[in-house]
This record gives sequence, structure tokens and C-alpha cells, in this order.
Amino acid sequence: MRIRSAEACELPFVQDIERAAGEPFRSLGMAAVADDDPPPLDELERYRRSGGLWVTDAGDGRLVAYLLTEPVDGAAHIEQLSVHPDFARRGLGRELIGHLASAARSRGLSALTLTTFIDVPWNAPYYARLGFRALGEDELTEGLRNILKAEAAHGLDRWPRTCMRHPL
Repeated sequence: MRIRSAEACELPFVQDIERAAGEPFRSLGMAAVADDDPPPLDELERYRRSGGLWVTDAGDGRLVAYLLTEPVDGAAHIEQLSVHPDFARRGLGRELIGHLASAARSRGLSALTLTTFIDVPWNAPYYARLGFRALGEDELTEGLRNILKAEAAHGLDRWPRTCMRHPL
């Protein structure tokens, strides 16, 4: 498995990973998350062009995981991290996050941040095991507050969410 930048022709495969990665939410009573559309191609292309879309290649050209990131308030913000369920529990998410941490350090960013569901086992508890810490309301930056507002407008606040940070 190797991590690399996505190619433009691979964006539909990134969408396929997102659809598959959403399915496990159905078993938690979160069908709306499972049924949510993946990021549109133009949005994925924007991330790709800016260097913020990395994929994990299974070695045969097949994409099995991806990470979307962009700088937010001096940190590398993880907008989305998804692993195809057929490749879950193999450390691919951790490897993508490690790749991002190295890149963020080299760009002089201070931390990794993300927003996630509190009660989903492969969300906040997973990130806590990787060294992320939930932020209190008084620790949220303007950029993180804006992200939470956008997520609420999309309906994600129906379930408890949190912002997390990992210092670099």
C-alpha cells in the first residue's frame, strides 16, 4: 500500500470509497449519514489541485482510502478521512494521518484538527487513541466554528460532534 496524491481521473473512485465507508453508519441508526452524497467532483478537484487530496493505493492501482485536508487557522484540518470497509482495521487511516502530520510539520503548521462524531467508535474514540484531544468551546478557532456551523447546516449536528486537535 502506498500513499500518494490523487489523479484527476481517480476522483469518481474517491466518491466510491466515501459511499462504501458511509454504509457502517446505517447500523448505528445514522442512515442519513450513510445516504449522504460524497463530495462532488468539483470539490474533490479543488482539494486535488491544492495538494490536499491523498489516496492509499492497494499496490495494484486500486484506491482503498483517502484523506482531504486544507489549512485552517494555522493547522492542517482533516476535512474527511475514509477507508473502504473491505480494508478497514489495517492501519490505513493512521498511516494517512501520519503522512499528513509529516507534511504539515514541513509546512510549519502547528497541529492537525478535525471535527467528528463523539459516539461513533471509529470516530472520536479512534482519533483519541491516535493522540487527538477534544477541544472545549473556548478553544475553538474562528475557522473551526465556521466548519461546525456548515456541518450543522448540513444536518450533522443531529448527533453529538466535537472538534479535536493533535499538536505537532
